[in-house]
Amino acid sequence: MKRTIAIAKGEYKPRRDEPKVWFESLGSMAQVLSNDNQELLKIIIEHKPRSLAELETLSHRKKSNLSRTLKTLERYGIVELPKHGSKLVPKVKATDFRVEFGLRYSSPVPNHADILSTQHS
Repeated sequence: MKRTIAIAKGEYKPRRDEPKVWFESLGSMAQVLSNDNQELLKIIIEHKPRSLAELETLSHRKKSNLSRTLKTLERYGIVELPKHGSKLVPKVKATDFRVEFGLRYSSPVPNHADILSTQHS
């Protein structure tokens, strides 16, 4: 969240090689990239449905659930939902995902020497 605010304020400019999609937690990433959603992406790629109704039939998922899932995937830039006439046509934009994970602290973790000197004081 801090990164997003810094970008919006113009205080930080992301490098080209930085990830384009950020998740607020591993849990939210796991939900968005769940096995069911990966299967849904494969169906869209393989069958190229021309509407949400067609995707509903192919995926055996209810339209309300499907619509909510696709909107979430769209928010993360994984799919797009362009309109053709009055129909939304799902298109997959991202097929490969690289996960980077790290622990960042606002202050450095003390090294072994710091711990020893603190214990002897």
